[in-house]
Amino acid sequence: MAALKFCANISWLFTEHPDFSQRIYAAASAGFQAVEAAWLYDSDLSELQKAKEATRVEVVLINTPPGDIKAGDLGLGAVPGRELEFRKGLDLTLKYAKALNCKRIHLMAGRIPVDAHRAAIAREMEDVFVQNLNYAAGILAKEGITGLIEPINTRITDPRYFLDSPHQAAAILEKVGKSNIQLQMDIFHWQIMDGNLTKNMHKYFPIIGHVQIAQVPGRNEPDSDGELCYRYLLNTLEKLGYQGYIGCEYKPLDSTEKSLGWIQQYWTQYS
Repeated sequence: MAALKFCANISWLFTEHPDFSQRIYAAASAGFQAVEAAWLYDSDLSELQKAKEATRVEVVLINTPPGDIKAGDLGLGAVPGRELEFRKGLDLTLKYAKALNCKRIHLMAGRIPVDAHRAAIAREMEDVFVQNLNYAAGILAKEGITGLIEPINTRITDPRYFLDSPHQAAAILEKVGKSNIQLQMDIFHWQIMDGNLTKNMHKYFPIIGHVQIAQVPGRNEPDSDGELCYRYLLNTLEKLGYQGYIGCEYKPLDSTEKSLGWIQQYWTQYS
């Protein structure tokens, strides 16, 4: 079995350094050959490019803009009446993705509006999401970029997030029917949403385009105390033949450096 590939999520890791370009250098020094991030849009793009080129680190994933976080936004892909803003945000993401040669974009669905009930607006939001995903698929295909949708658990993390199960996401992907729009599996969220990790990993493996990991329930490093046995889960991904990146999207209990023992041990296995 081939070794799995990991990338450091520099929105969560190496936050000892205030600037994202500095975090790229730090990730490279720690042994990572790739990074991912949520939103880089407050960073100087030229500095990010310099860091990428100097370290030869691959940027593998960025998110579309969240919208107005202070007003309660967390993505716009499924939000009715915000279609134009979604397209403008996608344009900005593409600017950064092309400059950094990033080939995956997380197309954030967004939250249920505060004045709406989930059951009453779910169909409308799904229709908007499918429409926006179809639009994105065409734009991204021209650049050789894969779009990803990620279910986020509503039990702990975000009670109002629209996309809240792998089953819902798979049904939406089936409606979109575009090979360059795939499923992002954050194991932390999947465990909280549905459990059944082994069954769901096998079931949805053909449409999984990216994986992220963290321990449950604290979202800390994978080998910290918690509900998940990552030795088993990583072995399952190896057996399935997963060839994409696994994003280390976790909150270190102490410093980032002290949280990396598990991955250094994994790398040693395959060195």
